Amino acid sequence: MPEMPEVETVRRTLTPLIKGKTIEKVILWYPKIVATDHDKFINELPGKKIIRIDRYAKYLLIRLNDNLTIVSHLRMEGKYHLTTPEAPKDKHDHVEFIFTDGTALRYNDVRKFGRMQLVLTGTERQTTGIGKLGVEPNTPEFSEQYFLSSLKRKKKNIKNVLLDQTVVAGLGNIYVDETLWQSKIHPLSLANKIPADKVEDLRKNINETIKIAIEKRGTTVHSYLDANGEVGGYQEMLQVYGHAGEACPRCGTTLEKIKVSGRGTTFCPHCQVIYK
Repeated sequence: MPEMPEVETVRRTLTPLIKGKTIEKVILWYPKIVATDHDKFINELPGKKIIRIDRYAKYLLIRLNDNLTIVSHLRMEGKYHLTTPEAPKDKHDHVEFIFTDGTALRYNDVRKFGRMQLVLTGTERQTTGIGKLGVEPNTPEFSEQYFLSSLKRKKKNIKNVLLDQTVVAGLGNIYVDETLWQSKIHPLSLANKIPADKVEDLRKNINETIKIAIEKRGTTVHSYLDANGEVGGYQEMLQVYGHAGEACPRCGTTLEKIKVSGRGTTFCPHCQVIYK
């Protein structure tokens, strides 16, 4: 699943491709991608101009004039690409926005898990899943005190807490495994038992890792591509994710992989301390 760095990279690469363009027509080849009223989506968007693209956590916010926003979540394998209406349709193309300048934006999704919603700008927290999210990394809200007090209220393991998005938003399996390894915290540690100094280590590592991953244009380990069809670069920096069975880069112990709530989780059994 594209995580915060990947979605931010999509935002940055998609913006120059479609900003300022006016929608002429919308085609829904697979209507279930749109979670709001399908007729309204098709009938209200023609004539609307794309003002800019914002992002919150893993959500893209495509801002239109007349106070409308398309909220887009890529889920596992969603991708956008610019083409023309005449171009042959790929079997995994599910939504097409045709622009007045003769170009078209297509949404492609192998698993069909991605979703779009058309909402009034400013109502995203009331009408979409954004309302359930915690704060983002590298923001003033993601403070030392906020993170510590939030984890003290959580009796679940830290891997689950970081994945559930209600404390810190935008992390997924890749960056959770990486930052827990960096912080020497076992993924099955109870969140409310982790010492304050280790919580602060984790916060700093989350901030730094997300920052660098954005600079590297995200991580491609499966199918992630940006809006230009290019892969990311952070996969070259991964220390534990995807390296189960190899030697820990820090101590040499063989990295292990377990399932945590159904998610593959790689860690070092020697370096990463479990707090219970």
